[in-house]
Amino acid sequence: EMLGQQSEGPRIVARAWTDPAFKELLVTDASAAAGELGIMAQNSTASTVLTVVENTPETHNLVVCTLCSCYPRSILGLSPTWYRSRNYRSRAVREPRAVLKEFGLELPESTQIQVHDSTADLRYMVLPTRPPGTDHLGEAELAKLVTRDSMIGVANPLPPQ
Repeated sequence: EMLGQQSEGPRIVARAWTDPAFKELLVTDASAAAGELGIMAQNSTASTVLTVVENTPETHNLVVCTLCSCYPRSILGLSPTWYRSRNYRSRAVREPRAVLKEFGLELPESTQIQVHDSTADLRYMVLPTRPPGTDHLGEAELAKLVTRDSMIGVANPLPPQ
């Protein structure tokens, strides 16, 4: 599981939080945005497209692969065991709010949850909402707040220390 913590995703998220032009590119062409940071967003074994979906106060995004466990490994690191489990893969689509609650993430009923189903050709990453109280932090400090789970959508970023 610790290997999954090593990834390029936090760098991408931190840049998006601090650079509005980069954020715009990220949500329109994630592969190009990653490329600007020298990060390869494609799977090394197959042609894939990376799509980034942004959390907002109105909408929370959750990523799953219902068929197997398709996952943007080059961005998020190794997938966690629970992501590959049949339980997560089936329940995330049917009852996403209950699944998020089990991860400790309770959202207001007014927040819409959008579930994104990754495929062999299309991988998703969540752009989590920047935590409050982080305006004084630079990219390196912000990246430390971004977790793999927040980029899958089952958690929020860590709060600042």
